[in-house]
Amino acid sequence: MTCPPTGLYGPEGILPARRTLRPQGKGRWQQLWETPTLLWEAPRLGLDTAQGLELLSLLGALVALGALLLSPLRHPVIYLLLWAAYLSACQVGQVFLYFQWDSLLLETGFLAVLVAPLRPASHRKEAPQGRQAGALPHEDLPFWLVRWLLFRLMFASGVVKLTSRCPAWWGLTALTYHYETQCLPTPAAWFAHHLPVWLHKLSVVATFLIEIAVPPLFFAPIRRLRLAAFYSQVLLQVLIIITGNYNFFNLMTLVLTTALLDDQHLAAEPGHGSRKKTATSWPKALLATLSLLLELAVYGLLAYGTVHYFGLEVDWQQRTIHSRTTFTFHQFSQWLKTLTLPTVWLGVASLVWELLSALWRWTQVRGWLRKLSAVVQLSLVGTATVALFLISLVPYSYVEPGTHGRLWTGAHRLFGAVEHLQLANSYGLFRRMTGLGGRPEVVLEGSYDGHHWTEIEFMYKPGNLSRPPPVVAPHQPRLDWQMWFAALGPHTHSPWFTSLVLRLLQGKEPVIRLVQSQVARYPFHKQPPTYVRAQRYKYWFSQPGEQGQWWRRQWVEEFFPSVSLGDPTLETLLRQFGLQEKSPPRTRSANSTLAQALHWTRTQLSPLEAPALLWGLLMAVGAVRVVQALLAPCSLWSSPLAPVSGEKRRPASQKDSGAASEQATTAPNPCSSSSRTTRRKK
Repeated sequence: MTCPPTGLYGPEGILPARRTLRPQGKGRWQQLWETPTLLWEAPRLGLDTAQGLELLSLLGALVALGALLLSPLRHPVIYLLLWAAYLSACQVGQVFLYFQWDSLLLETGFLAVLVAPLRPASHRKEAPQGRQAGALPHEDLPFWLVRWLLFRLMFASGVVKLTSRCPAWWGLTALTYHYETQCLPTPAAWFAHHLPVWLHKLSVVATFLIEIAVPPLFFAPIRRLRLAAFYSQVLLQVLIIITGNYNFFNLMTLVLTTALLDDQHLAAEPGHGSRKKTATSWPKALLATLSLLLELAVYGLLAYGTVHYFGLEVDWQQRTIHSRTTFTFHQFSQWLKTLTLPTVWLGVASLVWELLSALWRWTQVRGWLRKLSAVVQLSLVGTATVALFLISLVPYSYVEPGTHGRLWTGAHRLFGAVEHLQLANSYGLFRRMTGLGGRPEVVLEGSYDGHHWTEIEFMYKPGNLSRPPPVVAPHQPRLDWQMWFAALGPHTHSPWFTSLVLRLLQGKEPVIRLVQSQVARYPFHKQPPTYVRAQRYKYWFSQPGEQGQWWRRQWVEEFFPSVSLGDPTLETLLRQFGLQEKSPPRTRSANSTLAQALHWTRTQLSPLEAPALLWGLLMAVGAVRVVQALLAPCSLWSSPLAPVSGEKRRPASQKDSGAASEQATTAPNPCSSSSRTTRRKK
């Protein structure tokens, strides 16, 4: 979380945050529960809401960076504070924080509270069979919730593309438009857009396969199936990252996919995978053979279903693959109605298995004190896991109304009680393909006399035809994104746009910095324009061979009429959307040390472009981690040789004594692979 732009939420911003927090005469705790944001406490620090949001964001960024660098900060309490900070920001973020990935970040952040260990892994000693003696029975349950979240995200995102009846998705032509019409394409999107149409259609088929057919394999009992599901998801996310600027969304999804891996796959020990083959009993050999046959059957079923339902045919003469949908919307609706409830039961069965496995691991805990501690933690985490699963069923069932109505009423009540905390959310990315006749784009213009107009160019969104698309991820320029949504309809569907026009007429520097971080590049930086208007254009990628041009465009219509300060049209719109200042903002003392520190920080950071700032921070963290690894390479892998306090050592047999003797011989080299701690399988 970086410092929020005052141009969005400050007193002179587009949508001042203070308007969202108005005391209603309720009690402090009731007010906090109904609108859960720590910003209620900002006045106690002598700060207004926008300043409180700045402080919260800066502290959140520092704590998050600290957690990346220092293992003691990777604690449930730290992640709970980070989740509370982002939830607090979302409560006042209004339309600029209403994206699905903001909800995904909140849900993922809360799961991080459960995933984070209560004690560092360095306090755990290595146990036989590759398990850690300090590993607790409940630790797999939060990772199961991460897998369930990934399943809901991907499955719903695939299903909504078809339930929306979008002709581009049904005709498999969505990607012939997507690269050009997405909000912020990258330079690679231009090249992807000019790929052959048959490859675009085949890519849509692959998208449906990865998002709808593969996610159930997240819960497969066969390890190789889960790994295949993992790599398919990684492939999809990496391709999206290359061709589009979707901020932190794809990176966060990649983090979620790691829940499909196990420690054997992540092991960095040399020779870990080249173990000597030992003779196995015939039941194990039979089980391995059956697993292999089942795995091959799954791959064959996926291949057959893809060829059958999308009519794949190879044209050897033209060296292309033809594809088309061979099923109807009614057939898909019936299939979805039949399948959605079984996927819920699949989740139930998988969760029950995880709970039973955790219970069995608890029975292996030795020592009554350890057993008591483990059962308390297992009870708490197990209850939280079941509760979060039940809560998530309600938004998940939105994909199929019939299933939604058949859910247990207790799940609906539980979800309704905590819905405002965004612990579980519904997802469905890229539901419909927009811009089928050309990419709509709003271009702002300013003038001093009402006759000669100058375009106001944004830093990131398309404008100048010769400027290449930028690479801004993981930053999300919130205003540029909302400009893309505004272009899809009339300006009355985006009330904030009127406020943007007002601030540009007033020449408010915080808003100008949203358009151009370097104020000198803003065409009206010396004097605000007397008139502002907006035009709607349609943009297309340029054709290969057009030198120096990335875009082509055509004027469509006037988007926002020419207005000036005091113009009746502007005043009417401000009054209609409730954007007029009913009372001047309360002036709080800016002489406090905290307010001065925030002002100084804002002054230093404002001229910097957000992508450069974010990448600078990430590279600094990476450099520090490299230095840490070089200065103390053993600390990353070695584990204490002494047992955990309270655990008795078992007497070693003669064979074990020999092994211990061998270990003692190699002990002086703490960096050897034999001293590395093997992580517990998830």
